[in-house]
Amino acid sequence: MKYVFILMLLVVGAAAGAWGAAIVVRWNDNMTQTARIVPGERAWSTPSGVFSMPPGVVPRGGELIIPKEQRDVAAKQPNPVKASEGSVAIGKERYATFCAPCHGPEGKGGTSGLVATKFIPTPDLTNAELQKQRTDGYWHSYIVVGGAVMPAYGEALSTQEAWHIVNFLRSIAQK
Repeated sequence: MKYVFILMLLVVGAAAGAWGAAIVVRWNDNMTQTARIVPGERAWSTPSGVFSMPPGVVPRGGELIIPKEQRDVAAKQPNPVKASEGSVAIGKERYATFCAPCHGPEGKGGTSGLVATKFIPTPDLTNAELQKQRTDGYWHSYIVVGGAVMPAYGEALSTQEAWHIVNFLRSIAQK
């Protein structure tokens, strides 16, 4: 009877070991064969190259993001968020998180931001002439899809939050 018990333990142990090995093999194989999705990347990397987002996908915030190659189209978009104290407060909070490291806490640009000291000096966002030249849609597009040096924040911010930042930028403009 003792040997039957030991034999049953060996059979159960072998079955559990085989089951565990199958899970490990499937896990490792699955991890090497599936697409690699990295937060912050616009295109997903795969072992065979890069593929774009599937058709019909709507970004966070529910609005179509116009690519930077169509900046003139994006510049014509009106601001759907009314500039209110609440909107400016949200915009200021998001600005402090995403924009201040480069543009500085007051938006004065140059090398006032911690990150800007290492790169090309940023523009003064409070400059009245610059504010007149840029539409709300242009600012929004620049925030969402980035620019020549500026990174895109479309995956970190919702479209609504980007419009709040635009309202904040308008509120800090020099008179």
